[in-house]
Amino acid sequence: MWYDKAKIEHLNTTGRRIIAVSDIHANLPYFKGLIKKIKLSPYDVLILNGDFLEKGEDSLATLRFIMELGREYDVHPICGNCDSWADLTEEQTYFPLDRILKYILFRGSGILYDMLCEMGVELKEGLDLAPYMPELKDRFREEWDFLRKLPQIIETPHYTFVHGGVKPDLPYEEQMAGDCMKFDNFMEQGYIFDKWVIVGHWPVMLYLPDHVCANPIINEKQHIISIDGGCTLKDDGQLNALIIPYEGSEDFSFVSYDKFPVKTVVTPQKKGEKSYYIRWGDNKVKVLSRGGEFSLCRHIRTGYEMEILTKYLYSEEEETTCNDSTDLVLELNPGDEVSVIETTSRGFLVKHKGTSGWYFGELR
Repeated sequence: MWYDKAKIEHLNTTGRRIIAVSDIHANLPYFKGLIKKIKLSPYDVLILNGDFLEKGEDSLATLRFIMELGREYDVHPICGNCDSWADLTEEQTYFPLDRILKYILFRGSGILYDMLCEMGVELKEGLDLAPYMPELKDRFREEWDFLRKLPQIIETPHYTFVHGGVKPDLPYEEQMAGDCMKFDNFMEQGYIFDKWVIVGHWPVMLYLPDHVCANPIINEKQHIISIDGGCTLKDDGQLNALIIPYEGSEDFSFVSYDKFPVKTVVTPQKKGEKSYYIRWGDNKVKVLSRGGEFSLCRHIRTGYEMEILTKYLYSEEEETTCNDSTDLVLELNPGDEVSVIETTSRGFLVKHKGTSGWYFGELR
């Protein structure tokens, strides 16, 4: 499907609330928590904007939950780059089975991993997957049929929903499915659209140079809304639901869900004078002083120095990569509610209104 023209679904959503959720990444507890939080009703239109599979632990269970949810509610899933497994059931498949085995063993999860485990297959290096393919195709026929029918674009009169992105100079009928499913750094391409384009795929925090915020980004000039809150992929990520109250409205809001305990700020704290965000794709650091809990590190590309949790360093080498890290000191006032991500001897890594940073006062 990557080399085919995009499949487009046209929806008439007049008079109905539209809810868009993207990048669930097999995190079924987050998805169920978000569904409960938004109070989904049969009068709503729920658009799942791609990548509901892979990365997390419950791909098959998430897929089946979505299929069941669609029997009671008006649910419209879109195919993201992590959902495009239906090609595997075609006779002319582009998936080398040895590479698939290597992938699922590395991940230890995913739709194929879950299916093969349910079949009772012992997954190990050197396993020949070919003998299991007929049963895999037949036993999960309903799931494969569901994935095969997914569109890459959903269009309503005022909005376009697509996982990765679209090109403004091409009619939707001429867009390539692969481009729609995987369009990295879409908002930085400079595209401007007449109607709103709602995308996921690229976690929103990757657009921010000096801090971490998992809330949707609404770009009024470009008419683009990016909603991937880093669910599963980021330790401090969240699952976002963009809420459009009715077709044609620009009164956008959102609801988010994460697992973190919520505490109340007791003592005030002023915002720090400077901050930086070391993130995926640009996370090479030199360890200047390694400690038991924190290590002083220098970001190799910029030279910026930051105290990083030692457990966030990926190796014992002097030069290594690290988990996403920030030294932002948040401005917080008594009564503010924060989600606690990490508790350390120095203070708390917290999230306040979607923004992650440090708080060194008292919580209750």
